Amino acid sequence: MLSRHAHNPSAFLALNTTTRHFSPVGFDGVIAYRPSGRRHLVQLGGVFADPAEQAALLAAFRRYARAHRRRVMAVQLLPDDARMYAAAGFTVNQFGADYARRLDTFSLAGKKYVQLRNKVSRAGRAGVTVAEPAVEARQGSLDEQLCALDTAWLRSKGRHVKELAFMVGERGGDADCRRRLFVATGPDGDPLAYVSFSPVYGRHAGWLHDLSRRRPDAPPGSLELIVTTAVETFRAEGAPYLHFGFTPFTGLADEHEQPGRSGIAARIIRLLAERGSAIYPAADQLAYKLKWGPDLIQPEYVAFEGGISPRAVLSLLRVTNVA
Repeated sequence: MLSRHAHNPSAFLALNTTTRHFSPVGFDGVIAYRPSGRRHLVQLGGVFADPAEQAALLAAFRRYARAHRRRVMAVQLLPDDARMYAAAGFTVNQFGADYARRLDTFSLAGKKYVQLRNKVSRAGRAGVTVAEPAVEARQGSLDEQLCALDTAWLRSKGRHVKELAFMVGERGGDADCRRRLFVATGPDGDPLAYVSFSPVYGRHAGWLHDLSRRRPDAPPGSLELIVTTAVETFRAEGAPYLHFGFTPFTGLADEHEQPGRSGIAARIIRLLAERGSAIYPAADQLAYKLKWGPDLIQPEYVAFEGGISPRAVLSLLRVTNVA
């Protein structure tokens, strides 16, 4: 269904292990969601169905939610989705933006990318190499090493930092065979960093730079060397785009807002964009993505059934593991 109908760059996250799926009989489509608290179902990425069926499938999902005494909230909606949700009576606000770069014109030549090229070269001089292990090789000792790397990465973020969920990918699970994993290793053969790439379907097909982890003592440029290696691979395979994913609280602009916007929500989101680094490190993520020179930037939205409320915001923070 995703390969047939999904245009959202993050649609593959619908296959995360604990995400649920609403796909009633009679529809060639699916809605991905997770319950949050006692009052909300938080939906990811819109309605993945033929455009002619999207409104009907959304209406069916809303009936399902009401039967369980819950309201629907949707995150990471593309502009077409946002207009449909606004027309259905949702309160819709821009929440951030998705960043991508075309691969057929991808180049790091020129002064703009001097620092990036230097970081890649520095990692190479430190003896870092990058490989893409086969799916079968990801189990056993390599999986144990990557789990240890995950632990070290999370510990380096601080005692009270939790790993984000729902709007980011994962390693493992039934969908892991469709992901691409590139691992950077040092001269001793131990993993230093990795990036997991998920498939992107639809009008801007390609790969999503999704889950990335770096050991605190990894040489600078290890992640960048992974990305440049992956880009060479994806270009050779004819992939059109490399997506760097959604970042909340970025790319906000009045011209992107929809008719169903909430002025209060807009002010809250812009306040978080200016001062919300303690909640989400949007500035650091944006800087990383912008240094790759994205040439496709798409606004993404959040929609609230019945209007925005403190309880709804708390439900969103809970499902993403921020609160």
